[in-house]
Amino acid sequence: MTTATTPTPALTDDRLLELYQQMAVIRRTEKAAQDLFLAGLVKGTTHLAAGHEAVAVGASAALRDDDYVFATYRGHHHAIARGATPEECLAELMQKATGVCAAKGGSMHLTKADRQMLGSYAIVGAHLPMATGAAWSAMLRGTGQLAVAFFGDGATNIGTFHEALNLAAVWRLPVLFICENNLYMEYTPIGAVTAVPNPAADRAAAYQLPGHVIDGNDVSVVYDAVRQAAERARAGEGPTILEARTYRHYGHSRTDPAKYRPEAEVAEWLARDPLVQARSQLSARGVADDRLAAADQHAEQLVRDAVAAAKAAPEPDPATAFTDVWADGSATWRT
Repeated sequence: MTTATTPTPALTDDRLLELYQQMAVIRRTEKAAQDLFLAGLVKGTTHLAAGHEAVAVGASAALRDDDYVFATYRGHHHAIARGATPEECLAELMQKATGVCAAKGGSMHLTKADRQMLGSYAIVGAHLPMATGAAWSAMLRGTGQLAVAFFGDGATNIGTFHEALNLAAVWRLPVLFICENNLYMEYTPIGAVTAVPNPAADRAAAYQLPGHVIDGNDVSVVYDAVRQAAERARAGEGPTILEARTYRHYGHSRTDPAKYRPEAEVAEWLARDPLVQARSQLSARGVADDRLAAADQHAEQLVRDAVAAAKAAPEPDPATAFTDVWADGSATWRT
């Protein structure tokens, strides 16, 4: 296990500014989701990813458009990073026909299949074998594609984590396993129930895989680590485990005030906000303040328009309820 701290200078000023703007869009979308929920317009639960933006944006920037991505129920940021619009995501949360899953997925199941974002999964760890299978398919077809599984620290204590890693290592599959370690598995500190300090990276050696701990709040670090791991996988050298240390700004879900987290810890991590870090890097490179302001204004307007469009969108037609469920024609295949 190694710790990556200094990235290769691979991002240009313009590219870093673009990634900053994308993170700003995600942050404002998450705030809009919270506000819409409090207004009674979002049904069901939500798991917001505010604070995790650098993991999704940095990783996606290092991937090809045809690479497969699998995420957890805290996956809004991955859906947007892979091409879903704020309007599609917010409409989905509001159960509107224009939602990214036509109101059939909700917050925990955002999917953008035409951009290879193959779903967010509510069952912890369930998608890790799916990513392994997608990588196996890509290898058999010789497409050069990767599969990337994003998962939380809690999934590292689930059996499917170990099963997926073992098979991926044995077959040297082109798959990346990226842990978003936000220190808590729901309400329990991960360190209280895990035998190793780094729940993902420290387990890599058991499968003879490289494991790296990275700063998940620095989009440049994430980009560089994923870029190198992707190059390694495409060269036939197999999987890599990346453990991105990050922190959620909200509670576990909409019902969680997160009072179990020490105030000093929260303050420390909020000071390491990924947007603040990226903005500081851009300023240090000499990027003008008016360009940063323009990026923020673009993100604010985009999400404001998305909220208005989602509110105005039509309700889904009940006649479509059984389409796109296993296969058009509904559950009749069972009988």
